[in-house]
Amino acid sequence: KDTFFLDLSVTNMFRLKAICPFSWRSFQFRPFSCESLIIQMSKCTDEEQIFHLIERNKATLTEKQVGYAFNILWKLQKQKTNLLKNVEYVRDHPQFLTLHNLTMNRFKLMNDDTLVNVLYVTQQFAVEAHDPLVEALVTEAWRRLERFDINMLSKFSSYLVDQHLHLSPLMGKIANIVQKNLETIQDLRSLSILMVNMSSLISQHFQEQLVNKTELLFDTIDSSEVDIARRIVQFLQNVKYNHPQLLESCNKVFLSNMNHLDLDSISTILSLYQSLQFHSFEFITMAKKRLTEMIPLFDHPDSFVKLFVALGPMASPEEKKQLQSTMLLMSEELTSQQALAVLEAMKEMESRNSHLIKKIASVLHKHLDGYKPKELLKITQALIFLHFQSKAVFVKLRELLLSYLKISFIPHEISILVCALSLLPSPHLDEVGMLRIEEVLPQCHLNDLNYFATSILKWIQHDHMYSSSITTMKQLKLLKKLNDCGHQILQQSNSLNLLWEDLRFSKGDWLLDSLLKETIATLQRLMEEINYKNVAGIASFISRTNYLSTLLLDRIASVVVQQIEKIQPFAIFAIILPFSVLNYDPPQRDEFFGTCMQHLNSQLGMLDPLALVFLGFSLATLEYFPEDLLKAIFNIKFLARLDSQLEILSSSLRKKVQFRLMELNRAVCLECPEFQIPWFHDRFCQRYNKDIGSMDGAQQQIYKMIAEVLGGVNYVKASVLTPYYHTVDFECILDKRKKPLSYGKHNITLGKLPEIHWESNTQIVGSRLPPGAERIALEFLDSKAFCKNLPHIKGQSAMKIRHLEILGYHVIQIPHFEWNSMALSTKDARMDYLRECIFREGKS
Repeated sequence: KDTFFLDLSVTNMFRLKAICPFSWRSFQFRPFSCESLIIQMSKCTDEEQIFHLIERNKATLTEKQVGYAFNILWKLQKQKTNLLKNVEYVRDHPQFLTLHNLTMNRFKLMNDDTLVNVLYVTQQFAVEAHDPLVEALVTEAWRRLERFDINMLSKFSSYLVDQHLHLSPLMGKIANIVQKNLETIQDLRSLSILMVNMSSLISQHFQEQLVNKTELLFDTIDSSEVDIARRIVQFLQNVKYNHPQLLESCNKVFLSNMNHLDLDSISTILSLYQSLQFHSFEFITMAKKRLTEMIPLFDHPDSFVKLFVALGPMASPEEKKQLQSTMLLMSEELTSQQALAVLEAMKEMESRNSHLIKKIASVLHKHLDGYKPKELLKITQALIFLHFQSKAVFVKLRELLLSYLKISFIPHEISILVCALSLLPSPHLDEVGMLRIEEVLPQCHLNDLNYFATSILKWIQHDHMYSSSITTMKQLKLLKKLNDCGHQILQQSNSLNLLWEDLRFSKGDWLLDSLLKETIATLQRLMEEINYKNVAGIASFISRTNYLSTLLLDRIASVVVQQIEKIQPFAIFAIILPFSVLNYDPPQRDEFFGTCMQHLNSQLGMLDPLALVFLGFSLATLEYFPEDLLKAIFNIKFLARLDSQLEILSSSLRKKVQFRLMELNRAVCLECPEFQIPWFHDRFCQRYNKDIGSMDGAQQQIYKMIAEVLGGVNYVKASVLTPYYHTVDFECILDKRKKPLSYGKHNITLGKLPEIHWESNTQIVGSRLPPGAERIALEFLDSKAFCKNLPHIKGQSAMKIRHLEILGYHVIQIPHFEWNSMALSTKDARMDYLRECIFREGKS
């Protein structure tokens, strides 16, 4: 019966369609109007037209039309400049409320894409997170989460981050879903968004999985995908994962799109690179050119501050002057955060523009109450570095830091406040401050303890000079408690990676003095955990300690030889550095160095020029001169690149690089003359050797005694410059009968540095000695020349001795621990010691 009536209805419907086609089209009004309304929305050119359509059709709007209306409203906003945007007007419009209410009734019918898009648009229009619609949309999205595709997950995660929910259980659920499905994910754009959004709560193992997946997918993206590359770098910065190979891949994307990068993009990339300590000479050079072209384009503080911060540290002197002059004109308009950014940039620029420093400090002074503890530390550090002097500013800073200190309960924040207080003029901390430190000690990491100890040592030094001994005694007791806490942390450490997180950021002398022995013992206890992931970091730390642990260095060398294929070529310099600094050859020396260089050779053209210079110098101290590396450095093209890079470095780093290149050039000329690399540092050395000749107290004492032993001051010279510009502490000449020769009689003037030409056997032409005579170099070796724990001479001092011997000197070393020993506590004993050193062959 039912079937009969159904067939009859269908027959009648077809008859109606045939008789009255117009009526039939009218009958299908819902699909037609749905399509028609969406088309009308797509043609709207302003919000009022959209709102008019909503008002006219609110009774019949479908969930699809509601979602489309939200999208069009946001599309119209995005087309406007910041000055023309009217977000508040749209959000408060009556028909937006109508749309809001319609969505409350339709959201369960929306598909996943529409649901998440509506949530995103409500957030763009600043609808409050506690709004019932937003809460309903978030709850519904959470309910559907497992079925969301990767694109929907990325959009939803971005909403959560914008609402400061990056640490929420919901974000944790998203991370769990991504990890479960990671193998099947092929969309790097969506994955990169998720990586950044999830970065605050994922494990180290998951971080590595994401990095490996990113490497696999990177070749699938187009070279124009700047946003994807930027997000990958952002992720690496968030999780503090320095992955040079992946960074280099991203860097290539940035370089190929440099002409399309705007100020914001360049500024962000430079900031990320700085945080990751990733250096790209090509990117900096091209970015500098692009930013310089932008100088005339920006005259508003918002944009000009970004330009100042990005370009200032690498600008030429003329450009710096131009930037600072313009900034001076708009300094009164700066916000608190802009003023802080400018101050930090001026610190990097090593600015000496006192007028601008005062202006910026004045702006900062007005806003000091609004800064957080970490920002107050940055302000203090920058003002002190820039030699700013203002009692009013420093008094206000002290008041704020102390007020924060009284109410803070977070150990790291307290350590920041204490550090800032210790930097201020006349550093001092009252008993309340010391009590705050003592209260949080059980909760502190090594890094926090290091901040506290470094600050307390400054107070002890100051209070010892200007205050009572009672205060100093209390500070010494507090320092003892800090040492005890540090020892306890090290003794209880059972994970090398967790310990390394503490050690890697530790600065100052306390950790490397008071806890050094315990730290090395802990590293030795955990050294089986050294692997290709952490070997470069551990090696870098050891080079800072000046502590020779053959166990650790042998383990590092072994890991490198066994796992070299997994180690980034960019990490080789950090790995070799402690061997160079501490002058240590591992048992498998040739295999170790050979493996490192073989791994590096294919990358020589890609490495940063600075890295190559430092690497070459480190190897030279170890008497290792790989020909491929030296040819890569000592050629016109490389040196031109290096000169270009030096122009954008700070003066202190520029000088350090220039000295290392000079020392490498000298080492190659003296130790590898067969390479025929010319000496080209005469002018450089003459510029930096004008002040040679000053002696400290110990050297003056030794000079007088040597003169007395030899028979007068005309038999000894102090601070002698040799060919190739080594400085010899004391020089004398003995004839074949071991009698001292007077400089006046034989007119020997090595200290005047004439132009000297070298023969292949390295003998000096034009400054020959009488037959059988011997030139003696006496070198006083202070504590800096030796390892901290052993009387083992360090790399640079050992290299200097080799060079002096090549130059024809017989080198006599006077170690500080022998000169200052009990055995040489009298003048007579020291005189006998010098006579034995100078006149008895074989004593050195």
